[in-house]
Amino acid sequence: MTAVTTPTPEADAGARLSRSGRLRFALILGGLTAFGPLSIDMYLPGLPAMAEDLSAANAMVQLTLAAFVVGIGAGQLVAGPLSDAYGRRTPLLVGVSLYIAASVLCALAPTVEVLIAARALQALGAAAGIVIARATVRDLFSGVAMARFFSALMLVSGVAPILAPIIGGQLLAVTSWRGIFSVLAAFGGLLFLVAAFALPETLAPAQRRPARLGSALRTYLGLLRHPVFLGCALTVGLAFAGMFTYISASSFVLQDIYGLDPQTYSFVFGGGAVGLVLMTQVNARLVGRFSQRSLLRTGLTVALTGTVVATVAAAAGLGLAVVLPAIYLVLGGSGMIMPNATALAMADHPDKAGSASALLGVLQFIVAGASSPLVGLFGESSAVPMAAIMAVFLALGLTSFLTLVRPRA
Repeated sequence: MTAVTTPTPEADAGARLSRSGRLRFALILGGLTAFGPLSIDMYLPGLPAMAEDLSAANAMVQLTLAAFVVGIGAGQLVAGPLSDAYGRRTPLLVGVSLYIAASVLCALAPTVEVLIAARALQALGAAAGIVIARATVRDLFSGVAMARFFSALMLVSGVAPILAPIIGGQLLAVTSWRGIFSVLAAFGGLLFLVAAFALPETLAPAQRRPARLGSALRTYLGLLRHPVFLGCALTVGLAFAGMFTYISASSFVLQDIYGLDPQTYSFVFGGGAVGLVLMTQVNARLVGRFSQRSLLRTGLTVALTGTVVATVAAAAGLGLAVVLPAIYLVLGGSGMIMPNATALAMADHPDKAGSASALLGVLQFIVAGASSPLVGLFGESSAVPMAAIMAVFLALGLTSFLTLVRPRA
């Protein structure tokens, strides 16, 4: 890795925040970014029971994941420019309100088709929280300080994928999968109150951009022409697609193939999230001592190595004791990929942070949504399809990074 000797200064607003102020922002913004993992991971232990209850095939139930991921990507394309035009607070509160209503609809869904549609609406609401949280970080920080804050944000939001499947598994002991969506609706209500009363506006009126369709399209095209942004966005999207392949398939693979019950599965899934969170904090300590590009390359290499080991181990029938640590290696590498790629992608675009955050998110979630049905398409009788598809996505992510994200002179 390449050492860094000159740190990048913080943005003025972030520099003026006290330690308690930074902690408050980290908790609130972490809660907003937790919409995604909570909405995805909490109901994973209930997918087999959901398929039985709704008389639906596993592939149809997995579409509830794909609908959410595609919806959360598309929603960011709308929420990003709106937050650049009207500030961060108003679009955020509208989005959280939609999330609450859609979560109630999910809990009441009579068929899998209604559930898929409700999940798409739920995702549109969640998108506002995710994109505006990233944009708010860019409003406050720049350079190394921004990468460090994104790592701190992942510490807070990273608790969500650890706790979500555990909470979901335990909830299934006392309620059905419908009760899980009721809990998500309550979580949305709590975040609405916190955001309404404790999250200040971070985008001054003088810094706002008109909400015009033509202007938004030109901004998006300009971002896509920026090689570092495009390379980092593709890297994030492809790496997340590898992770999401595991997320969408792990419930069936670990329970149906390796025989774990929902409660054990929830703890095993949470264990991988622990590795992800720990690596984000290791990354936070390394940022400033090594370049973000070097750390990103290291994370991609580690994650790709884990997918290759998992594929070979599953094909050789070595069992969960070998496959699972390799998967954990993938998740650990992702803890270095996500904060560094996100910070690099947004670093050069302070004047359009909402749009940059939106485009970053839509590429991430749409690519991940496309990965969801692939495991079922290639077979669910072993862990090989899951691990091999993860390897392909990570290899493509590393290729995108090496091709587009070149060091500056």
